[in-house]
Amino acid sequence: METKGCLSNFFEKAKPYIAMTSLQFGYAGMNIITKVSLNRGMSHYVLVVYRHAFATAAIAPFALLLERKVRPKISFTIFCQLFVLGLLGPVIDQNLYYAGLKFTSPTFSCAMSNMLPAMTFVMAVIFRMEKLDMKKTRCQAKVAGTIVTVAGAMLMTLYKGHVVKMLWSDYIHPSKSYDAPVATPVDEDKDWIKGSIFLIIATFAWASFFILQAITLRKYTAQLSLTALVCFMGTLQSIVVTFFMEHRPHAWAIGFDMNLLAAAYAGIVSSSIAYYVQGLVMQKTGPVFVTAFSPLMMIIVAIMGSFILAEKIYVGGLLGGALIVVGLYSVLWGKYKETEAEEILEPVKQGQGMDIEANTMQIHGDDERRMPAPVITISATPMLAVEAPKP
Repeated sequence: METKGCLSNFFEKAKPYIAMTSLQFGYAGMNIITKVSLNRGMSHYVLVVYRHAFATAAIAPFALLLERKVRPKISFTIFCQLFVLGLLGPVIDQNLYYAGLKFTSPTFSCAMSNMLPAMTFVMAVIFRMEKLDMKKTRCQAKVAGTIVTVAGAMLMTLYKGHVVKMLWSDYIHPSKSYDAPVATPVDEDKDWIKGSIFLIIATFAWASFFILQAITLRKYTAQLSLTALVCFMGTLQSIVVTFFMEHRPHAWAIGFDMNLLAAAYAGIVSSSIAYYVQGLVMQKTGPVFVTAFSPLMMIIVAIMGSFILAEKIYVGGLLGGALIVVGLYSVLWGKYKETEAEEILEPVKQGQGMDIEANTMQIHGDDERRMPAPVITISATPMLAVEAPKP
């Protein structure tokens, strides 16, 4: 019985880690498939529209059936939050992320997105969702990790260095883009910097999305319905943006090819399932924990990208990526220690009001005074009793 209880307790604690690790594999596949689709000439504006149309179609039936009795009413405040969530995630973040992915590489894009925990932590402190006490080591670790993460991202943006040759590089040849002209080294550097800026802005929008999602979940607790509404709102907003930004009618054409796979995969896995799982984990652990697993995606994408796309990996990317990972896990360590401390203090807080007053003692004497017995305060922590001062 004790073994089963320990295993059950371990699995319960491991659930958030398993969920977020699984999502990184899903995100890694999305990056590779999307890069191939963009190289073949698909408009990233159209891809965002189709992605969230697929996401809405995938998640809406479950939301309608499973949450019909528990779905809160949508107030004007909730509607405004849903509108902004659709704008931050589907429209701003994903359009700029795809643009940055097109100008750079999957591994670089994933590495830059590792700034997400640092940005989320800073915004969580601003909105008082995270406590910051610089006297404590865990808070110092989170702040130092944030600074190191930003430094790594800046290094990756401003310095490329030499190409790191892999053992299998000579045997793999990249697939050619359908309509992309041959770029000169100067143009490649300009595109690299432009793509880096797009990725930084996209990451900031994504961090804002996490913060607002955590705030919205406090009042609108129906996870599936929230995911479906955000995806639907993002679809409508993306259609409007695409009509203004994409003037080629044939850009909307899609068949049974890589473009369809990219849109369906990104919509079902990276939007509907990911939004729902992230929301569940966020309610238990907070937004910083949810964003702390992105280095795993970078490693997976680097391996897959070098095999499938013959992607070039630069010295600057390796150094900057290493700094980002170190900073990221410094933030994660600080967050873990903070959660550990809260778990220890919680039983004590719950037991503060459990004061048991002993029966009063009758003292017989000339004045027959009644004197109270010593008050014993018993904490919820086992075997902990503190005697109050005697009156």
